Amino acid sequence: MTPAVGRASQAHAPASAPRFPMLAWPLPALLVWAAAWGIHLGLTAHGTPAWVAVALASCAAALAATRATTPWRRRLVAAGFPLSWLAASFAFALPAWAWLLPLGLLALLYPMRSWRDAPLFPTPEDALAGLASVASLPPAARVVDLGCGLGAGLRELRREYPQAAISGVECSWPLRWLCALRCRDARVARGDIWAHDWSGYDLVYLFQRPESMARAAAKAQSELRNGAWLVSLEFEVPALVPQGRLEGADGRSVWLYQTPFVAAPVRPPTTTRPSR
Repeated sequence: MTPAVGRASQAHAPASAPRFPMLAWPLPALLVWAAAWGIHLGLTAHGTPAWVAVALASCAAALAATRATTPWRRRLVAAGFPLSWLAASFAFALPAWAWLLPLGLLALLYPMRSWRDAPLFPTPEDALAGLASVASLPPAARVVDLGCGLGAGLRELRREYPQAAISGVECSWPLRWLCALRCRDARVARGDIWAHDWSGYDLVYLFQRPESMARAAAKAQSELRNGAWLVSLEFEVPALVPQGRLEGADGRSVWLYQTPFVAAPVRPPTTTRPSR
């Protein structure tokens, strides 16, 4: 393959080690929130002023949030305690049924089966700039954004491939409806991205979770024809060698894999002799 141009790089950046290797998301966030509440309750029980207890607990949560693996997760971990404290502070001013409204809205936007996938994180503007220079496609190529949300990724793909047949798949029917209104030049369908057939596409674009990438690679390997592309924003497939990497406008990496995939070499485990 010819070298990537512009901001693209053929070099494979090593995967960073997970900072919570023993805990599956969202367990780290739940533990941090619980610990922050424990700090707050313990301080107030010993006569600490409420604002001091809230500030110290919030600082402890923010410090723990630096161990999360992505910027969005760090924000969620840090914001969980102060937001829950605000909600609890005003809880008695609301009727009990009012707390069912946000839960119902969340269930409407995200059906239970979709919780294993990424939440609504839009593709940043210009995050895919230069993609067409690395993953070159014919004019009538079929390109899909799996988990298209409100259509930010579809618009970025359209900018890169103006003559391609762009489509999106979204499991949430309200999001799918809004996306179809925003992106009238794309075909947007409602469905499960893992049950959807990938075999007819020349390029599959994902903005998922780190835990989803091995599954995405296995499905792409099984269904995509030779020469098709799997493109992932921010999260790489550790077991595969990318054919290209872009750096988007906001600093996020875009990882490009072309079928047939190239497996990364397996490094033998290092052994050390016990000291005597």
